[in-house]
Amino acid sequence: MLPEESREESKAAVFTTLDCSDRNACDIELLLIGGFSPLQGFMNQADYQSVVNTNRTTSGYLFGLPIVMDTDRDDLNIGDRVLLRYQNQDLAILTISDKWIPDKVLEAKQCYGTTSLEHPAVRMIAMERKQFYLGGKLEGLKLPHRVFPCKTPLEVREELPINQDVVAFQCRNPIHRAHYELFTKALDAKNVSKGAVVLVHPTCGPTQQDDIPGEVRFKTYERLAAEVKNPNIRWAYLPYSMHMAGPREALQHMIIRKNYGCSHFIIGRDMAGCKSQLTGEDFYGPYDAQNFAKECAPELGMQTVASLNLVYTKEEGYVTADHAKSCGLSIKKLSGTQFREMLRNGEEIPEWFAFRSVVEVLRGG
Repeated sequence: MLPEESREESKAAVFTTLDCSDRNACDIELLLIGGFSPLQGFMNQADYQSVVNTNRTTSGYLFGLPIVMDTDRDDLNIGDRVLLRYQNQDLAILTISDKWIPDKVLEAKQCYGTTSLEHPAVRMIAMERKQFYLGGKLEGLKLPHRVFPCKTPLEVREELPINQDVVAFQCRNPIHRAHYELFTKALDAKNVSKGAVVLVHPTCGPTQQDDIPGEVRFKTYERLAAEVKNPNIRWAYLPYSMHMAGPREALQHMIIRKNYGCSHFIIGRDMAGCKSQLTGEDFYGPYDAQNFAKECAPELGMQTVASLNLVYTKEEGYVTADHAKSCGLSIKKLSGTQFREMLRNGEEIPEWFAFRSVVEVLRGG
């Protein structure tokens, strides 16, 4: 970030102004605070092409997805200094080092494994992102004002225990009982040391169109954190926009959590996956993200923790599906569709499925 006393002088020397989308603002914030380290700005064309084709920058650093600014402006040129604005807030000054027309079909195929517009990120780059991509370093002016406060990587690291394992849990939806059981049981994993803590680190930026808004999700997390008051659970929020990119996104999340001070990352079945609404088929295999993350983890100095397949049983509460099957336990099920219908209809939600405090927030309480 630029020193406060020099910001107005720097703004006076800019060429023009660009308005940012919600996704742009998330990227800018993570670039400015070090969430996307080692990046210091939007990728130039060479780094963009390298990440698209090899998931590495030209310097050899692993990176899951390209980080670029987009525009339709013909009048912008290399060397121009551009003020980036978001909802009337001056966020940063971009000095353009590269401007190019990307091969979006190749980007979609390489990064998302498909060119189908049914994939939300393919649809995003095809229909939302503009014609030109811009690369260049950023000079920070101000972080976006958000309803949900997002601590910087430095602030989060300072609050974490020293010389202890930190297990990151990523989610983009309200946390229900099964999630809570999953990330608390992760502390018992064989590769996690005693005294470890979980960092619950939800993304609060744009996700899929039918997802619950970030502001509402934030309220559910805050209410739940106050309810459980578990000293082994730390909470922080991430200004990241989901791409639903499966394996590539698993890598991206692991890099980000490394920057926030985590040593381990919980990888669930079909993490960051999505499916065709026409055929119902998944765009990725159920373990593609897990396998790719395991492959990349050693180079990042991270370890993965497999997400347990938990089910709720009448006799023993939450246990693994294998244990329930071997012991002949009675499994209770409630689908996401059923839950949403019950929520809309004002029906009683079983407490084994959802925390009462979370349900109250989702119902507007």
